[in-house]
Amino acid sequence: MGRLDGKIALVTGASRGIGRAIALELAHAGASVSINYLSAEDEAQAVADEIAKFGGKTLLLQANVSDKDQVRGMVKQAVEHFGQLDILVNNAGITRDRSMRKLTDDDWTEVINTNLNSVYYCTTAAMQGMIDHKFGRIINISSYVGQAGNFGQANYAASKGGIIAFTKTAAIELAKYNITVNSIAPGFTLTEMLAKVPANVQDQIKAKIPMGRFGLPEEVAKAVAFLAADGDYITGQQININGGVYM
Repeated sequence: MGRLDGKIALVTGASRGIGRAIALELAHAGASVSINYLSAEDEAQAVADEIAKFGGKTLLLQANVSDKDQVRGMVKQAVEHFGQLDILVNNAGITRDRSMRKLTDDDWTEVINTNLNSVYYCTTAAMQGMIDHKFGRIINISSYVGQAGNFGQANYAASKGGIIAFTKTAAIELAKYNITVNSIAPGFTLTEMLAKVPANVQDQIKAKIPMGRFGLPEEVAKAVAFLAADGDYITGQQININGGVYM
């Protein structure tokens, strides 16, 4: 039996990168997984197809997580399809990197809306059903940048730091309903986004990481599965998966 047999999960931004790895890991553990995506339908379908190969159940949900009405519709559709929602992973995120001298108002707003407001929208849409069932596992993907800051990422750092603060308050408010809320803060992780960084810059980044390498999406996904399956007495916490770049 899988550790998450019978559980229903929703992962935002699950068509690629860390979100894809999380969806696969939860499905391997036995959960049925709703795969949210914004525009990459082919990639989302590829994740669903991979899960289907080992008998997992999925649902594709196209929605812009920065739009509260679309989020509420997405959560409603997931619950109607599977009957409940046990695990919510708020993973969707974007970057619009510029120094503050060059950052535009749109750069700021788009990142805050997608990375931070979405966590509020998804959590509040999902939590009532979890309260009714007296069970829920909410896992928010933050970043070490939200802890340490990073040049050219004022908007991203603010959004990810906000996720950590939101996580703590949500954990306090929802604990009495057997709902845990935790955040994971990855460091530099080998995704498509990082792969686009020039090789010499990648080498400079790796030189700052005590473990001397980038993280893998699968390493983040394993921590998500742990919190979902075994983190019954863990709430309001951050798990840092960063190779020691921030301690």
